[in-house]
Amino acid sequence: MNGEMDASTKDQGEIIDDLLNLLEAMKVNLPQKDLAKYKTSESHLDWEKVAFNSFTGEMCKQKWNEVSKVIRKFRTLTELIFDAQDFIKNPYKGKKLKKHPDFPKKPLTPYFRFFIEKRAKYAKLHPEMSNLDLTKILSMKYRGLPEKKKKKYLEDFQKDKETFGHSMSKFREDHPDLVESMAKKGSNVPEKPRTPQQLWYSHEKKAFLKTHADATTKDIKDSLGKQWTQLSDKKRLKWIAKSLEMHKAYEEVMKGFIETHPELNMSNEDIVKSTLTKAERHLKDKSDGRPDKPPPNGYSMFCAELMSSMKDVPSTERMVMCSQQWKLLKQNEKDGYQKRCEQRKKEYEVEMNRFLCVSLFFYMCLPSLTLQPSPEKPKRPISAMFIFSEEKRPKLQQERPDLSDSELTRLLARMWNELSDKKKEKYKRLETVLKAESVKKGQEERSRLPDTPKTAQDIWQQSVIGDYLARFKNDRPKAQKAMEATWNTMEKKEKIMWIKKAAEDQKRYERELSEMRSPATIIASGKKMKFDGEPKKPPSNGYQKFSQEMLSNGELNHLPMKERMGEIGGRWQRQPQKEKDRYKKIAEEKQKLYKVELERWLAVQDDDDEEEEKEAASSDNDSSSAEDSEEEDDDDDDVSFQTCVKFIIAVANYNGALD
Repeated sequence: MNGEMDASTKDQGEIIDDLLNLLEAMKVNLPQKDLAKYKTSESHLDWEKVAFNSFTGEMCKQKWNEVSKVIRKFRTLTELIFDAQDFIKNPYKGKKLKKHPDFPKKPLTPYFRFFIEKRAKYAKLHPEMSNLDLTKILSMKYRGLPEKKKKKYLEDFQKDKETFGHSMSKFREDHPDLVESMAKKGSNVPEKPRTPQQLWYSHEKKAFLKTHADATTKDIKDSLGKQWTQLSDKKRLKWIAKSLEMHKAYEEVMKGFIETHPELNMSNEDIVKSTLTKAERHLKDKSDGRPDKPPPNGYSMFCAELMSSMKDVPSTERMVMCSQQWKLLKQNEKDGYQKRCEQRKKEYEVEMNRFLCVSLFFYMCLPSLTLQPSPEKPKRPISAMFIFSEEKRPKLQQERPDLSDSELTRLLARMWNELSDKKKEKYKRLETVLKAESVKKGQEERSRLPDTPKTAQDIWQQSVIGDYLARFKNDRPKAQKAMEATWNTMEKKEKIMWIKKAAEDQKRYERELSEMRSPATIIASGKKMKFDGEPKKPPSNGYQKFSQEMLSNGELNHLPMKERMGEIGGRWQRQPQKEKDRYKKIAEEKQKLYKVELERWLAVQDDDDEEEEKEAASSDNDSSSAEDSEEEDDDDDDVSFQTCVKFIIAVANYNGALD
């Protein structure tokens, strides 16, 4: 500690003993139920009672402040002391291993040797240059260096690399526990899920390298980065879906890993929250049919509209310009934006209600129409330590009610580590049994899935393997190598047929998989259901009425749909205001008429439902056999099903009409 504890006369072992004594003294002086934040407990701690041997309370407090800087915070002081004890016993655990005084330094690469040797000279020659510019120049100089001159730096690097290898093997011999703990922690933690762009990049990189074998990492990133920005929404959604699937699987695996490895001090906060950017999340919501959230106020709506025409303006200047333009508006113009914003909020509420109604309809009101959901992926079997923890936890909770869940978990982890190998055997046998059951269940689930799609190369090899086996006298490895060599030398024209077959096989796989997992065709279509006698919804404004007329008269049928809608928008803009008002009045009249017809239709449906219920009730009273009662139950289910469907669809339409 400070003063005597840090004196040079004391060796390292005595210092560690003194620090551990300090932590024990602190633990003794803490309340039994320490549930407050560590700062609160620290401020209430009587340091004079903590003092021991020749160390005063102030010295103890000062040393604790030094130790607490290197451990995690935001917990109770009792938990911090446990971490501090682990740190003092093994201060170089985990990522701090490279700070160990005996850990060898990695050798400098040939380029860095050249850089360090020449930097001072070029800095004197070009004092006006920044470090970045100097680095660029030296990087170019090194690339243009002849092989003979590079050889010197390479030889020095190889010598230092050999020395580093010997030093590292010696470090492993001297500190086996440190190296082993770091290797275990790094290798066992599940891999983080990749983003849609990363998945696409790794897929496209292989194809890019085939056509650009000499490309550098920078060239690949620049070229593929531009391609990703130009990728269509449809293709981007494919990679977004894959990334979300990976993230879902990662979350399940990570939760199990945290439960079975309490000694790593990991929590749910360490799980990656999302792999999607804001724009990707918006695209996914849009494809799912979720309506866009409206701006919170008129100023935000004004900024959003203005920014759409400010693509060339730097992002730092856009908000300043929006603020200046907003101040120039008159009060009635600002009120207009606010009214439009309020109207957009009402529309959003109706659209969101409709979206939620459809979701409820899919998941609650159509259980009989949906196919059986795909079986969940079998959970990973729990480890031997987890079985031990679950067995001992109830007893410990009764004996130590003052301990929190996290403290109980730590205590159980320590008990497991101290358990003899003979006693551990019982739990390891249970783990083996559970693992075998999990593997068996996984094989059963995989057998139900459709056959995985084949690649173009696989399909081609399957068609020619007989010829190659005959040529190489049934020597399969040689035949396989020959087929791979032939495929790699084939031109793209020759491969097209097999690529098409692979695409068809992929579609077959996706179709079969969707049939297993997706709802019936009535749901998969995504179209709004319509019932007999339900009135048709009219256009909601003048522009929609105008668009309907233009699309129905067949004048623009020669154009593609996208260009057709663009032409309609242009013609609408050129219409005089009188014509626009006329279309608006027609739309309003049709909306009023639709509202009356919808209310009338809903009233008829209510009467029909009452009659059906009365008939079902009377038939239920008159029934005399078990078979009749079962049939009537089925009828009741049909009635409730029809009522639920009509109610949800009618409410959605009615809300739209009111809007």
